[in-house]
Amino acid sequence: MSGHTILGLALFVVWALLAGVGRMAVQRRRTGDSGFRFAAAARGTRQWWANRISGAGSLLVGVAAPVADLLGLDPVVSPLSSPALRTAAAVVAASGIFCTYAAQLAMGTAWRIGVDPTERTELVTSGPFAFVRNPIFTTALITFTGLALASPNLVALAGLVLVYAGIQMQVRAV
Repeated sequence: MSGHTILGLALFVVWALLAGVGRMAVQRRRTGDSGFRFAAAARGTRQWWANRISGAGSLLVGVAAPVADLLGLDPVVSPLSSPALRTAAAVVAASGIFCTYAAQLAMGTAWRIGVDPTERTELVTSGPFAFVRNPIFTTALITFTGLALASPNLVALAGLVLVYAGIQMQVRAV
């Protein structure tokens, strides 16, 4: 089973590099600005909490769960342990990564990570945004569901709940 776990960990690294670092590099090249807006969130605000909750959840799913699985610290949840399910989960995660990056690119120069309440950007309604209100968060949830099921232990499942809660806070309260 460790092959699926290592694949899940590698997919998380790809997600972080592509959807995070890579997308910020594209934004900087296009606009001269990274698009990174987390610093705008004042400590203790809803946005600050949403960022912390989803960030903690993503680290639990993407790093802590696979490491716990590899070290045998948190056994895989039996009903979710089949190799076929774990392989399908890795495919779902990889698809989610591709779709997340594609949705980010569809935003063009309006893309941001985080919210700056003083900033106004163009409303994007084309591409995936014509079908889904927030395809970036939707595909991120797909990615993290796949990653959690690639190393389906209690750490991963708890992390997935936090990712979902943080994204919901971001969408509904920020």
